[in-house]
Amino acid sequence: MSLSGLLRTLPTLNAINSSLGSLSLLSRQPYSMYKPFVKEPVYNIEQLDKLIESGEAKKREFVPVKAARNDHNVSVFYDDLTSKFINMVMVKGQKELARNLVEMGYMKVKQIQLAKYYEATTDAERAEIELNPITIFHKALENCSPVLQLTPIKRGGSTYQVPIPITENRARFLAMKWMILECREKERKIHFPERLAFELIDAFNNTGKVVKRKQDLHKQCENNRAYAHYRWG
Repeated sequence: MSLSGLLRTLPTLNAINSSLGSLSLLSRQPYSMYKPFVKEPVYNIEQLDKLIESGEAKKREFVPVKAARNDHNVSVFYDDLTSKFINMVMVKGQKELARNLVEMGYMKVKQIQLAKYYEATTDAERAEIELNPITIFHKALENCSPVLQLTPIKRGGSTYQVPIPITENRARFLAMKWMILECREKERKIHFPERLAFELIDAFNNTGKVVKRKQDLHKQCENNRAYAHYRWG
């Protein structure tokens, strides 16, 4: 065989690169070590109670369960929203510092509410005062979560800010983000836990800068309601 014929039979450089690229993509594809019938573990006591009431727990007695993840917790004091909020407060991987700041903020909330509780003169006033910081945090996020948001959509060479419904996860993310931004924008003389406590109590009472930010967003969506039909265009 001549030299030219031998060269034609050898694979080209592009073919070699494409084959190597396909192999690298195959090696990066995610895979699971569990079969489809393997169930996810249940960590939350409320979810476990629902499974027991519905009879699903009886059916899952002998069904294999996946191994527990290292970021889950079975403690009765564990709160999923607080864990997510700590991750958003965290900067440069300093999660222990972020956890301490949030816990100190909860402690400050508890102190403020206890002071109001002891200052109250009647049992009716004391019954209206919430003392659990976790409940205050959940209610504050609920009051700060928006229902609509604006998204840019281009039509006819112009860009319009179109109001669209927002998902629950996105609304919760915006509420947490606004809460953290407001806590970091205040005076430097006030530490982060104190600022967080004040913002949580204000949001719990449906007041404060974070709630106003949500209301301003809703007003912008109301002003741009004429462009809502561009969402389906």
